[in-house]
Amino acid sequence: MILVSSCLAGLNVRYNGTNSLDSKINKLVETNQAVTICPELLGGFSTPREPAEIIGGDGDDVLDKKAKVVDKSGKDVTELYIKGAYATLEKAKKLNVTIVVLKENSPSCGSSFIYNGQFKGKKMIGNGVTTALLKRNGLQVISEEQLADQFFSLSDNKPF
Repeated sequence: MILVSSCLAGLNVRYNGTNSLDSKINKLVETNQAVTICPELLGGFSTPREPAEIIGGDGDDVLDKKAKVVDKSGKDVTELYIKGAYATLEKAKKLNVTIVVLKENSPSCGSSFIYNGQFKGKKMIGNGVTTALLKRNGLQVISEEQLADQFFSLSDNKPF
């Protein structure tokens, strides 16, 4: 089973109430090859919500209590991000997930890049909180950008 970010399947769960629809990911969900998840909602956030970024490192640093997640108004929301990460891990274990496709750049889901914590739109290399926890537990986490490279044939656009 594949676990995917809800926003990539077209659900309006992003911080600003929108989605990041990826038609290939949506097709995986529609054909029951993937299940959706939103770590932020599992952590207790609502939609819409203030944008948040990791201050002082990346998701690994948050898990190690060396960095924190703060929303744009300055509120520390670290515990909600950690709660959502652990809830996502539990769901992945229950579903015997083989791969996880999460939204790049997110403070939860980024698997290659996250925003740098200055709320100026600049990115840095790093994992989001959920990605860091999933990787620590042996799960393969990729972004929506990496999905096509790994699973879709360019000639027929079919998974696997």
